[in-house]
Amino acid sequence: MAVSNESSRTVVDAGQSATLAGAAREVRQSSRWTWLRSRNLIIGASILAILVSAAIFAPWLTPYEPQAQVPEEALQSPSLDHPFGTDNFGRDMFTRVLYGARIDLRVGVIAVLSPFVIGVLIGCIAGYFGGWADTLAMRAVDIVQAFPFLVLVIFIVSVLGPGLRNMYIAVALVAWIVYARLIRSSILAERNKEYVVAAQAIGGNDLRIITQHVFPNVITPCIVFAMTDIALYIGLAAGLSYLGLGERPPAPEWGAMISSGQPFMTTAWWISAIPGAAIVVTGIAFSLLGDGIGDALRPGSRA
Repeated sequence: MAVSNESSRTVVDAGQSATLAGAAREVRQSSRWTWLRSRNLIIGASILAILVSAAIFAPWLTPYEPQAQVPEEALQSPSLDHPFGTDNFGRDMFTRVLYGARIDLRVGVIAVLSPFVIGVLIGCIAGYFGGWADTLAMRAVDIVQAFPFLVLVIFIVSVLGPGLRNMYIAVALVAWIVYARLIRSSILAERNKEYVVAAQAIGGNDLRIITQHVFPNVITPCIVFAMTDIALYIGLAAGLSYLGLGERPPAPEWGAMISSGQPFMTTAWWISAIPGAAIVVTGIAFSLLGDGIGDALRPGSRA
């Protein structure tokens, strides 16, 4: 009889293990399907992949140099030899747009890293510990938020001098407040939940609780927001270059190209219009990517 009971128990345990394994497999498959069925994610990632590939393989996609001037070919309209036409110095616009993608994509990614890291760090400390740390962080947020974002960035860049490096500094000093507020509000909602209380009860230190338990559950909104922020900073870099505060000519930066083509809008519209279209397409790609990531990571989407 004991042998029979032991055999039955073994069969039950095996059945439970198989059921759990099947459930885990279904969760993984459901998670993969959630990512694959996000139309925004697929479209945004596809456009971005094309842009990144064009930037990387620019030397193999065009026979021209981005700063090579050919005065006798100036202001040529789009043709087979020059798909995007030429500018007032005879430079191939297709080449300059491809090489400009290297600058602008790099600007967007680098510009978002510093405020993301600073804001997440401050928000985690303020939200989890509260007290004087929270008060100090929120007063700093109020001070920075009292000034319009764009005006403050332009002011800082004007004081420090034109250039992308100073734009990175200005953005880091201003844009961190959004990430700090997002993380802080999320942690305030999470820190009293049962899993955090349980981790504290068994003696887990604060750093481990924040990094291993709380942080993975609150970082999603910041990741989604960072994707749209990249598009914002690409436009910001273009705007600063247009105002003469960003990358300077003859660098093939999209904003600088728009500015240099402004005097020729009636005769050579492609000099400004095509880099402008590149900025719009890039912004749409990152916005769709951010929306798609948000849809895929939203808890209800996996039901």
